[in-house]
Amino acid sequence: MDVLDRAQALGAPWAPSMRSLPDGDADLAGVSLMELVRRFGTPAYVLDEAEVRRRCRAYRAALPNADIMYAAKAFLCRAMVSWVRSEGLGLDVCSGGELALALASGFPAGRIVFHGNAKTPRELHEAVDAGVGRIVIDNLAEINHLAALIPAGHRQKVLIRVIPDIEAGAYAAIRTGGEDQKFGLSMAGGSAAEAVHRVLDQRGLELAGLHCHLGSQISEVEPYELAARTMVEQLARIRETRGVALPELDLGGGHGIAYLHGEHGLDLGRFAATVRTTVEERAVGLGLPVPRLIIEPGRAISGPAGVSLYRVIAVKRGMRRTFVAVDGGMSDHPRTSLYGARYATTMIGRVSTAGPREVTVVGHHCESGDTIAEDAPLPADIRPGDVLAVAATGAYHHSMASTYNLTCRPPVVAVAGGQARLVVRREEQDDLMRRDVGL
Repeated sequence: MDVLDRAQALGAPWAPSMRSLPDGDADLAGVSLMELVRRFGTPAYVLDEAEVRRRCRAYRAALPNADIMYAAKAFLCRAMVSWVRSEGLGLDVCSGGELALALASGFPAGRIVFHGNAKTPRELHEAVDAGVGRIVIDNLAEINHLAALIPAGHRQKVLIRVIPDIEAGAYAAIRTGGEDQKFGLSMAGGSAAEAVHRVLDQRGLELAGLHCHLGSQISEVEPYELAARTMVEQLARIRETRGVALPELDLGGGHGIAYLHGEHGLDLGRFAATVRTTVEERAVGLGLPVPRLIIEPGRAISGPAGVSLYRVIAVKRGMRRTFVAVDGGMSDHPRTSLYGARYATTMIGRVSTAGPREVTVVGHHCESGDTIAEDAPLPADIRPGDVLAVAATGAYHHSMASTYNLTCRPPVVAVAGGQARLVVRREEQDDLMRRDVGL
């Protein structure tokens, strides 16, 4: 049993279609990863289309009466828009750029929810002009700005994002459901209630429901159960104070996935059953019509379908650690530097009989924190020229990639049924030079 087989046996987050080959290579969806390295170079992102589609279908099957809106911030390109659309999901966007890409790819505007804590006047105008299905109100000033954009005789459906004051999420920087952070309107402080009253008093706005988002990389069901109960109770207060039973409840996303051996992501079946039961029972108990659920998974759909490929440039043995430096880094793999996130990695491309040794996989950027994986068990004879694969990189890698140190961003290659196709080309130095107009 080789490194990859052992990883899969231990429940590591490699895509289910990834398999080891006798010559040390591995394939994803029937496509040799080493062949992808030869064709597309490194670094490169590889995405299993069938796995993305399977995860879309799993959400629809688990929550057949809910609206599933894929969170575009996790990963978006024209191909992804097409996959999400064909699988019957909606789209959750949070910028004018994401909206523009979705519309340019033919995604129906009515199936789009537009988020953002500080949407610009231009973004609001674009969303209204496009006819997006829902706009999420995140601050009081946004209400008047949005209402002024609505043509006479038209109404724009909106959701109000409230703070349920529930702390959840793997890292402090991605916890968004508590008080004293930039997202949402406070129930405890009264701004959420004020927003409800203001929206209901605007002729051009239709309050469709409430929205909350607890955070990201949440692997337990209990925070969502508490949020569901809290939000239904808030719907009941609105009915009591304004006589309106709002028809929709958006519980956001943030569903966790496995990144390391033995980890587990959010149990979708248990999540769906718990949230659905909680909402139904609490609504009935309070005499409310059961609201239609909206769920916004992102990472849980694209994350496990992705693999990143790197070429080893140097191996440096220090006093306490061995550093394996690769041709990518924090510009294309940002989460380790940002949060200390941890990843599973393996060597591919040759058979090694050397035992494993824990190493630190680092990038080529001029930062001490430029790290891809800590304590990674790689063959003791790893050397320059070897290729590394990193698991579960389909979310928040391409979407958060930068050109730090004027490093060009990697391509995205989609694989399906033994075939590979380029869906986002590699950024070239000419692309960087084109933007610089200073001479």
